[in-house]
Amino acid sequence: MQPVTRFQHSIGVMWLTQRLGCSLQEQIAALLHDISHTAFSHVIDHVFNGPNGESYHELKKEEYLEKSDIPKVLGNYGFDWRDFISEDNYPILEQPAPALCADRLDYFFRDGIATGLFQAKEVNKVLMHLSVRDKLICVNKIEEARWLAYNYMKADELIWSELKALGLYELMAQLTQTGFLKSIITEADVWLTDQQLWNKVSSSPDPELQFQILQITKVPDFVLADKYPWRILTPKIRTINPALWMDGKKVLLTDLDTDFRSDLTAYNQMKQRILPLQLVR
Repeated sequence: MQPVTRFQHSIGVMWLTQRLGCSLQEQIAALLHDISHTAFSHVIDHVFNGPNGESYHELKKEEYLEKSDIPKVLGNYGFDWRDFISEDNYPILEQPAPALCADRLDYFFRDGIATGLFQAKEVNKVLMHLSVRDKLICVNKIEEARWLAYNYMKADELIWSELKALGLYELMAQLTQTGFLKSIITEADVWLTDQQLWNKVSSSPDPELQFQILQITKVPDFVLADKYPWRILTPKIRTINPALWMDGKKVLLTDLDTDFRSDLTAYNQMKQRILPLQLVR
């Protein structure tokens, strides 16, 4: 599997907004939307999550931007950096699920290609059928809407909520929390690179940390086990319900395709379950 970087994703989201004819301001917002992501990305949320469930990078975005040279650069071109703190004013960049948006599409395309779920030529075909209507990304062909919806469901099942992915994520969160609790790493360290933060944690002689590192580096397997589970998880459900532009109006795929509506309902019901996860050493 080819790695996908946050930088590649940010460039990709900007490219999508450009391709879809967004304003320069929304393209800049797309480029900067993940600017305050830290080392270990969302793993850090387990340690510093906001009171209302905000991700750590969302809480820190304004502070990070203000301390950078980005305000000056933007100011040179007539932009106010404060306009890029919130993404609420950029509907092509961000939309609540299950709508399409540039952020959601880019990480889906990249993860799908990287893991072999589908090929780049399939993505290129779908891109030809996307456009912006009434401030929303729409599809103009039902076959492409179905491809998006069903493959996104597959990506959720096989990539984002796959047992090994969930388990390794939990192990990394455990390791990070232990490092902070023992003062081996500090909040300032989250602004290091992934490798620098990993080196700092792994160089500690602390026995508990070394045991947790061994658990990760051995790349264990994970199974469902109702008896004595190691972790009990409720994974996030990721699905999309693309809007199609037909006869001058938006129509959701679920309103056009009864089979997909049934499949989506069944998938959501199936995923609304607790996973008793056991680590196989």
